[in-house]
Amino acid sequence: MNPVSRPRLVVLHFVVFALLAGLGFRVWYVQVRSGAADAALASAERVRQVIQPSVRGPILDDVGAPMVNSRPALVISVAMPTLWKQSDGGASELRRLAVLLHVRRRTMLREVRLCTARVSKPCWPGSPYQPIPVAERVPARIALELLEEHRSYPGITAAVQPVTHYEQPISTDLAQVLGYLQPITASELKTEGLPVTGFSGVDLVGQAGLELQYDRQLRGVPGEKKLAVDAAGQVTGMVSQIRPRAGDYLVTSINAAVQRDTETALAGAVQRSQAAGNPVSSGGAAVVLSTTGRVIAMASYPTYNPSVWTGGISEAEFRRLFGTAHGEPVLNRASQGEYAPGSTWKVTSVAAAVAAGYSLYGSYDCPAALSIGGRSYANDGNPSLGPMSFYTALVVSCDTVFYDLAYSIWQRDHPGANVVTSPRAPIQEMQKMELAWGFGRDTGIDLPAENPGGVPTRKWLYYLWKDNAHVGQDWCKYGRANGSYVQQIEWDDCRYGNVWTPGQAVIAAIGQGYVTVTPLQLARAYVALANGGTLYSPRIGEALISPGGKVVRRIAPPVVGHLPAAKTTLAYIRHALAGVITSGTAAGTFGGFPLGRVCVAGKTGTAEVSGTLATSVFAFAPTFSPVT
Repeated sequence: MNPVSRPRLVVLHFVVFALLAGLGFRVWYVQVRSGAADAALASAERVRQVIQPSVRGPILDDVGAPMVNSRPALVISVAMPTLWKQSDGGASELRRLAVLLHVRRRTMLREVRLCTARVSKPCWPGSPYQPIPVAERVPARIALELLEEHRSYPGITAAVQPVTHYEQPISTDLAQVLGYLQPITASELKTEGLPVTGFSGVDLVGQAGLELQYDRQLRGVPGEKKLAVDAAGQVTGMVSQIRPRAGDYLVTSINAAVQRDTETALAGAVQRSQAAGNPVSSGGAAVVLSTTGRVIAMASYPTYNPSVWTGGISEAEFRRLFGTAHGEPVLNRASQGEYAPGSTWKVTSVAAAVAAGYSLYGSYDCPAALSIGGRSYANDGNPSLGPMSFYTALVVSCDTVFYDLAYSIWQRDHPGANVVTSPRAPIQEMQKMELAWGFGRDTGIDLPAENPGGVPTRKWLYYLWKDNAHVGQDWCKYGRANGSYVQQIEWDDCRYGNVWTPGQAVIAAIGQGYVTVTPLQLARAYVALANGGTLYSPRIGEALISPGGKVVRRIAPPVVGHLPAAKTTLAYIRHALAGVITSGTAAGTFGGFPLGRVCVAGKTGTAEVSGTLATSVFAFAPTFSPVT
């Protein structure tokens, strides 16, 4: 052997030995050191988790008839991740699907577009990896064609799924109360801990109304099935199974017949107002409560058919529901609409006057007009009617009686606090009574959204002035002493906007000015008047019942207060409101009504609101407190 080549051979032997040693170590590491972990991983990969959807519980009326329920239907869904992998992003497949379903290609593309900051609704708000339903209740022949031609439609699935069904006409009459469902968003998945099932009908959550308020109970609990599969993906057995639990049934106190009559009467009244020249966008609301706080009917006009939410809503339908041009039908005006109550408010003023020491049986002058603070306040165009009792003042709705009472109370009600410099300024005497009747705050009804209305107190006035004198509307910047009407008002508000004036006090006493209420608040106050003074937080839900028929929870309207008025005062007011029906401002409306069988007490109200149409309100209650 050549001596020169000997060192090279030694190096080669060393390299080969090192390679063999490294290979041996790797074999030992794979088979011994990490063998257990790899075996566990291989075992885990042979288990597939399948989420089994639950069926959403129905919403029922007071006799158990469904208003909203679920029915099985054929649903076509699109898996966008599968389409994205195609060379054209799935455009050709969506085009063929649109032809098959007899819809426009543009409509199909809108159905599957994802919600982003730059994409306006309607769009798909759910996970991009969740199958997107594009057609529901499709004919069986279309579903069979898709299944038979699966290779031509790899991103399309057809399956029987539970689909929300709205019973008519009750669901349209009650649309805003029932609410609607929308796909689960990423934030809802995180906060609620919800699994994505891949089934369109159950990957939905309540977004408004009762559907949102009782979403957890109605939704139920999805099941879970773990399947063992082999390397080829074939199922070899079941590892474990947790069956889904269907959602509870929500029984409500809504009476379908009363709801239908209420909606019909409300729609007729608004349409007659529109025919008289009021804008098409004008609307209204009506509420029927029992004297124990249960909601028997709640109507809002204009309304809409909630079936538009099923299977995806079009852009035109979305604009119509949420746009003011059509009256914003999605808004529940009964609990969210704020209106000046007008003379229906005078029941609180009588109670406040009696609490302030005025005799319930005294005599009070009703002149044609009063001059207060340098301004004349007229009796709504009526002549002087002379001295009268509170009974007659309510029956004929004499404004000047209540102007004078409010002014007299204002004069001695902490006059040094009328220039409001702190939110801790004392509440006025009349406003204490109004707040105690439940106004100016939420009723606590079992709906997810309501507005509190407004009772103008000194504290409220302080924040109004603070937020608008030099910021907000900036009265001091834009006001002009000799400018337009609005500029003159702003100029005056800049200088005196934090002063509780006698004019504000007297206007508030007849339910005008800054006073606003929701129809629900007004109905609740008249319920308290009817039942002797108990103020309830209204409830629509009556009970939650399991699919097996067991009562899960009974829902009772809680008592949240009592009117600070003697029962004799409340009985006197009810008696006066009965006179409104028989001989007062509502006598014409109730002509021919069987008052001998159904004794009714009520109050009419009309309020002029600056910059808007006048509001017309009517509140009524039984003359004598009934049992229910």
